[in-house]
Amino acid sequence: MGPSVEPLDSIQTSLQVGGWESKMAVHETIFITGFPGFIAGRLVERLAREGARFILLVQASLAARAQQDIATIVAKTGAATENFFIVEGDITQPDLGLSQQDLGYARSQTDTLFHLAAVYDLGVKRELAQRVNVQGTECVNEFAKSIPNLNRYHYVSTCYVAGRRRGLIRENELQHDAGFRNHYEESKYMAELSVERLKSDLPVTIHRPAVVVGDSNTGETAKYDGIYYLIHYLRKWPGGLSLLNIGNSEVCLNLVPIDFVIEAMVVLSKDTRAVGVTVQIADPAPLTTEQLFDEIAETVADRKSVITVPRNLVYPLLMAPGAPKITGLPHSAVPYFFLEQTYDTTQSHHLLEANGIRCPAFPSYVKALIEFVRERPTL
Repeated sequence: MGPSVEPLDSIQTSLQVGGWESKMAVHETIFITGFPGFIAGRLVERLAREGARFILLVQASLAARAQQDIATIVAKTGAATENFFIVEGDITQPDLGLSQQDLGYARSQTDTLFHLAAVYDLGVKRELAQRVNVQGTECVNEFAKSIPNLNRYHYVSTCYVAGRRRGLIRENELQHDAGFRNHYEESKYMAELSVERLKSDLPVTIHRPAVVVGDSNTGETAKYDGIYYLIHYLRKWPGGLSLLNIGNSEVCLNLVPIDFVIEAMVVLSKDTRAVGVTVQIADPAPLTTEQLFDEIAETVADRKSVITVPRNLVYPLLMAPGAPKITGLPHSAVPYFFLEQTYDTTQSHHLLEANGIRCPAFPSYVKALIEFVRERPTL
């Protein structure tokens, strides 16, 4: 049930940018999907420090956890408890599955919308991916169009909407017929297409993060995938496995720490130049998988590799039927260590650099990631 309150009072200034009148509210109300997920949780914590108010769309099964996470955020930030309001719903349902009272409240109060809810599993079945990532985003789009005072709509996509494309992937490019490696990529591509079509009608910004890893200072993360497969692999037998480098010098794996991703999204949410823009939140100078292997090996085993195994031998070995039990790397993740894509960050760099935001280099935070894994081998 929505609270019986009058619309929020806030001091506002207006800017005319690209045809949009952007209202910068001192105490804006932000509607967020995907809470209490890790990225959404970090985003809420960051924005709570600035006095924002929140309407958090939460699945009924996660309501208790959401309440606990809010209590933690309040304790850490000093934000007022009344700044957080949970509405139970489901993005795949019409009107997001909200009650009429909650729906009316959300529409009247929301200034900014962040859509983060999605299935992020590379091995997801097509039906689930389509229902949550595509249909869910279309429902959120309809909700966005119904908000009378919408200031900004931020959609969180992924660099991997590029699918099987090769070479340089530009921020202003989306449509292609190169195909996809899995249903996750395909569904995120289709979802982004639906948001892209709204740019002429709503103040949309599309955020495409690369591979998100733990905090660059604390190493904190909520899931061990991506580069963590390699970290766990080398920790099994540091002295022996570190000798043979299974990466290669031709392919980069673009990694971005969660604190950089959050700071970038917050800065872009306040920059009116980002209205109508798609930004790739990626490392402008990513390391090759060979270099990543050596950075991790040096931290775990105190030495770099001696020999790099030829690429044409590594791939079939990793895709062998029993390989996942030995390496810990599932078959669905193998192609991403051989993905010949480079993500253009021209637009995002221009906007973030002006605000003093830069992606830290992997060598500067690899120890933090590994120390977190050492202290918490399982999550």
